[in-house]
Amino acid sequence: MPIRFRLIVMNFLEFFVWGSWLISLGGYMIVQLQFTGSQVGAVYATMGIASLFMPALMGIVADRWLNAERVFGTLHIIGALLLLWASTITSVNHYPLFYLIMLFNSMAFMPTIALNNTVSYIVLEKNQYDIVKDFPPIRVWGTVGFIAAMWLVDLLGFTKSPMQLYVSAGSGLLLGIYAFTMPACKPVPNTNKKNWMQALGLDAFVLFKQQKMLVFFIFALLLGAALQITNAFGGAFLDDFKKTYPDSFAVKHTNLLLSISQISETLFILAIPFFLQKFGIKKVMLMSILAWVLRFALFGIGNPGEGLHWLVLSMIIYGMAFDFFNISGSLFVEKEADVSIRASAQGLFMLMTNGIGAYLGGTISGMVVDYFTQNGVKNWPAIWFSFAGYALVLAIIFPIVFKYNHNEAKQAAIKEY
Repeated sequence: MPIRFRLIVMNFLEFFVWGSWLISLGGYMIVQLQFTGSQVGAVYATMGIASLFMPALMGIVADRWLNAERVFGTLHIIGALLLLWASTITSVNHYPLFYLIMLFNSMAFMPTIALNNTVSYIVLEKNQYDIVKDFPPIRVWGTVGFIAAMWLVDLLGFTKSPMQLYVSAGSGLLLGIYAFTMPACKPVPNTNKKNWMQALGLDAFVLFKQQKMLVFFIFALLLGAALQITNAFGGAFLDDFKKTYPDSFAVKHTNLLLSISQISETLFILAIPFFLQKFGIKKVMLMSILAWVLRFALFGIGNPGEGLHWLVLSMIIYGMAFDFFNISGSLFVEKEADVSIRASAQGLFMLMTNGIGAYLGGTISGMVVDYFTQNGVKNWPAIWFSFAGYALVLAIIFPIVFKYNHNEAKQAAIKEY
């Protein structure tokens, strides 16, 4: 089987596992389990808590001791078993147990995102492929997998059902087994004498000594918070229109509408090599931040009726908001980090985005939702405009503090070549 096809299958399943529940679980928790906004935000924030240390820790393991593909597969099998357990929780009275199960699931799943990138990069490099050119067309199939999972869950009527967790668990078990058949991604041998930080794999933190990388990682954290917001409350937001627009497609099939975001993502992924080559990481990141402003603002003025076009436009813009930050950021880190710390560096990127950023995004967004909720009624325009204002502040500050000259970097690369 061609290696590119094998990587496509791996990326497809990686995000199929996540797409089966990430967007719809918030609505399930609010409607069926009767969780509050803060409780829903806290469950989503488990991904942030886990990402504070698990991606970096598993990156260390993959860099130093065990094959990356084996670590990747083992984590998926553990995560699948935990989701099967979570599906048995049926009442708000068992919220503490549900929270703990999802925390442990996050500890298993979140490192796999960075490990998926690491395995892909290593395998492509071993087979003489250009990572920047050849990875995005492979990674786009991860988004296809995410969309396929969303559509499957929606069309089967599982968006407000624990069955979505069964779908995710089944695909997770399959991927866990499949991962063990991938080409070996062995730890990088290093015969040099190591200090204690290098021995523990903490040498990726030396990237913070570079001002451009320090600022980059800080904004990765702040943008990671923005990403978590619509994951947690996008479905619940649309479900709240079921009284005023009961026959609307957007209300009946929230996952299908939200999946436009992922469809857009597939198109923007393919555009990443061009934009990075033409404009550089600074301008690409700024485009991402401005796209987040529009993403939230359009949610604030849209509705499933006469304002449906604003919601659709918000979904389309999401592709730029997510890809130009998440995928481009990963490629930027891969380019700037030494080969001996590549997995640890990707883990560090995950720590900032899906770790601290996701934790803050999940926790604070839940508080914001509860703040704008009176007598059980949520003021969604106020909620979304608050988030848009947050992103706008980031868009103003980022180009001022991030010092990176794309043209100078290109010239340096040419001279080195």
